[in-house]
Amino acid sequence: MTESRRISYPILEVQRKIVEEKLKNVRHKLIVISGKGGVGKSFISASLALLMALKGKKVGLFDVDLHGPSIPLMLGLRGSHIYGDERGNLLPVLGPYGIKVISLEFLMTDPSKPLAWRGPLKTRAIHELLSKTKWNNLDYLIFDLPPGTGDEALTITQMIPRITGALIVTIPSVVSEAVVLKAINFCRELKIKILGIIENMAYYTCPDSNKNYPLFKTSSYKGLLAKETEVLASLPFDPRVSEAIDQGILHEIINDKSIPLVKELDRLTDIIINKTEKG
Repeated sequence: MTESRRISYPILEVQRKIVEEKLKNVRHKLIVISGKGGVGKSFISASLALLMALKGKKVGLFDVDLHGPSIPLMLGLRGSHIYGDERGNLLPVLGPYGIKVISLEFLMTDPSKPLAWRGPLKTRAIHELLSKTKWNNLDYLIFDLPPGTGDEALTITQMIPRITGALIVTIPSVVSEAVVLKAINFCRELKIKILGIIENMAYYTCPDSNKNYPLFKTSSYKGLLAKETEVLASLPFDPRVSEAIDQGILHEIINDKSIPLVKELDRLTDIIINKTEKG
């Protein structure tokens, strides 16, 4: 065990230096993480990227969910492919509003086929993408991590130097809160600053009465998570946004402030920009 650690540590440092060189012109690196699936983590990642771009920021979005990538679908980029330049650099796919997007799906000939990879293969794939992608100058690079705290999350947090902070996504339920606590402790153990929690699908606004109705009985504002770290936003559920996601046209409605969910997302984006740029 000791010998193995002595061998792997220098390799990790070499890999980190390569990645650091590639990311040297990225001002802020944000990871979006959750303890469990189905809480809307990729939706939050894509929405923040779009809204930051609309506010004049240069944004990159790295889809780290190797087994279930959904960023290409949300942004209408299904069928796109990554190409290389004459120096062997990978060039991100250009998405809506100039967002630069990297996803393993862009390298697959048939996205419908399952990716049956074990940990070492996933780690290698992530490192290859990190060490070869040419991002150029970015204000924000958002990493959309898969659910949990497994290989992908560990690889990203070990490889990326000076992560600005983590955004933890949850829904207002006791089960989700219990699992998200693991994500909070994961970030703390790795000394990653937690910018706050985003509570998704917290309530539904009736279009007839304009009244809000909770979708779940528990709220992160009142539960254990509120005691652990700051809850940045409590977002409503809106079927119009869900339909836009399924159709790959999230970017077409993300600037419509008449939609309560979009209005709250815009406010959340301002909070995050303020937190990161003021330190």
